[in-house]
Amino acid sequence: MSTLFLFGAFVFGAILGSFINALSFRLGTGVSIAKGRSRCMRCGHTLGAHDLVPVVSWLALGGRCRYCSTKISIQYPLVELTAAVLSLFVYLQFSDPLTYVYWLAVWMILLFVAVYDIRHQIIPWSCSGLLALLALVGLYVGIVPITWGSIIAGPVLALPLFLFFALSRGRWMGLGDSVLQLSLGWSLGLTLGLTAFMFAFWIGALVGIVGVLLRRGVTMKSEVPFAPFLIVGAALAFFTHVDLFTTLPLFFQ
Repeated sequence: MSTLFLFGAFVFGAILGSFINALSFRLGTGVSIAKGRSRCMRCGHTLGAHDLVPVVSWLALGGRCRYCSTKISIQYPLVELTAAVLSLFVYLQFSDPLTYVYWLAVWMILLFVAVYDIRHQIIPWSCSGLLALLALVGLYVGIVPITWGSIIAGPVLALPLFLFFALSRGRWMGLGDSVLQLSLGWSLGLTLGLTAFMFAFWIGALVGIVGVLLRRGVTMKSEVPFAPFLIVGAALAFFTHVDLFTTLPLFFQ
């Protein structure tokens, strides 16, 4: 596998991460996503190309605006670096151009959903719909292996979250989480999707307990967006190929 292609996948992911950052700040604000130069949100100064190099510019500027010295959110380099790593991991698993582009699109949308949900505690319906469409396209063209398990995985995994939403009338869980889980189920399949689901609950519980113990503004009644945990759980299962429901039985033979 060419080092040049690996580097290219990393850089391409970082560039997409920069776009995800801009989108997370502009979507729903009335500011055009496609038009308009990037500006400092404090002083309004138009940013040049040397201010917008993913990760590198933030580090070179010491995390501050070149023109007014206002602190620049750590979100920028973290999202860009995460997108770069995701792109690299996808390429390491799927070097075929079509499959790489497909899964890269899926993971970039999931990264945006996680970032947006953390910032605004809502999942845009446009993203949920696009993820569901991509999952069905993946099943149709064979990028995602189509079996009865993969077909029923979406509804089966989405049902518990939908019941949480319906029974609590939206207090425990948002409807967007169940729609997101529908897409993840179709994309991962039944057993891998169940593994990702379990990872999400374990990670969410761990973060909640640590937050309460450290008294970082987190209580048992705090509202915590769940989509990021679903996405992290999916990433762990997808990239590590850990499938608890096909691996655990081996220990009991």
